[in-house]
Amino acid sequence: MKKKTRPPAPPPLPRGCELIDSHCHLDMDAYGSELDAVITRARAAGVTRIITIGIDPASSRRAVELAEKYQGVYATVGVHPHDAARAGENDFAELAALAGRPVVVGYGEIGLDYARLHSPRDVQLGIFSRQLELARDLDLPVIIHDRDAHEDTMRLLRKAAPFSAGGVMHCFSGDMDLARQVLELGMYISIPGIVTFKNAANLQQVVREVPMERIILETDGPFLAPVPFRGKRNEPAYLLFTAARVAELKEMPLEEVAR
Repeated sequence: MKKKTRPPAPPPLPRGCELIDSHCHLDMDAYGSELDAVITRARAAGVTRIITIGIDPASSRRAVELAEKYQGVYATVGVHPHDAARAGENDFAELAALAGRPVVVGYGEIGLDYARLHSPRDVQLGIFSRQLELARDLDLPVIIHDRDAHEDTMRLLRKAAPFSAGGVMHCFSGDMDLARQVLELGMYISIPGIVTFKNAANLQQVVREVPMERIILETDGPFLAPVPFRGKRNEPAYLLFTAARVAELKEMPLEEVAR
């Protein structure tokens, strides 16, 4: 009988250091009954805070419930571009009410996705603009989804700027030119596990050039697991593999990434 290979352990985090998983979907079925264990593994790995992201009213409610249940878990609320066609003013009223809960730390995941077009472009544009306005009114940081829609995303962000509470370009997928535009708006670049992939040369160059103080890390779990778990379910504990790769690319100690 072939012996089962144990998956590699994440690199050890230096004593006194902590990581924040800035973007994870803890409400998704991929975690299910394992959620307690997932959060326990994250804490053991030094990932002491996790932000679980709302993508529609139902998931936003669930994100708030999870954040109120688990210490160190926080929530965001919003409507993802895939769900834009189903969104209405009643939803935004509910999201605004949820946003008043103390565990809510951002508005999103909002933005544009032209890769799959689950909602028509014109609908996405209108819902994105409406939510940028709402996020500004609520004085919450915006969490931006931009897939194959760089030009329109940046145009609407510039139109809605400034964002006094700041914002994050989630799962950054552009080049250094786009990164500069994002930074000019006072926003952060969020780096996912993709940075560990061999074919991620553009993202790796962005990591090298963007100042560490403008970079944050995310898993986007259960999606986009870093090497050596690529293709498997992602979880917050795996953030250490992303942090280690960022430290390597920036030629700095891991503790400077995890400060």
